[in-house]
Amino acid sequence: MSDCVDWVERYLAALYSTHYEPLLGFVTHLGFDDPLAAEDVVQETFLRAWQHAEEVGPQTAGPWLFTETRRVAISTHRRRQRRRESLMAATDSVAFDDVLESVLDNLVVATALQALTDRHRRVLQELYFRHRTVAECSRDLAIPEGTVKSRSYYALRALRDALEERGVFHP
Repeated sequence: MSDCVDWVERYLAALYSTHYEPLLGFVTHLGFDDPLAAEDVVQETFLRAWQHAEEVGPQTAGPWLFTETRRVAISTHRRRQRRRESLMAATDSVAFDDVLESVLDNLVVATALQALTDRHRRVLQELYFRHRTVAECSRDLAIPEGTVKSRSYYALRALRDALEERGVFHP
């Protein structure tokens, strides 16, 4: 048994020293620009050579290694492509879900805003949607700053109640 293990180790060491660089160049030529990915393909090829050491003779090892390297490279490329496509599909799905959720949120808030009085709605629109200060809102609506603050307080409470009625807001 020990003689067999020694033979396989010597055989693989000879294969590695003879064919490693040419196989790595071959994989790079196939389009694997990433050195680590190319190295992985070559290592996978030598693993398969080790698994089939008794079947692959020294005289047929070169062609067998190049054929097997090509197979491993194709499998690796396809696996990476599927992973990339599934990642993109998941990303697209998440992005669509985020957009849909945002649209639905806006729709719910818009309907809840319609439940407010016109005076409360106008104050919230000025303060939160148009990003105005209390002073600017006071000037544009022609009401005192204290009234702007008071209306915004009661408008937010009314908006919270409207959202609670729609099952959106849970304090």
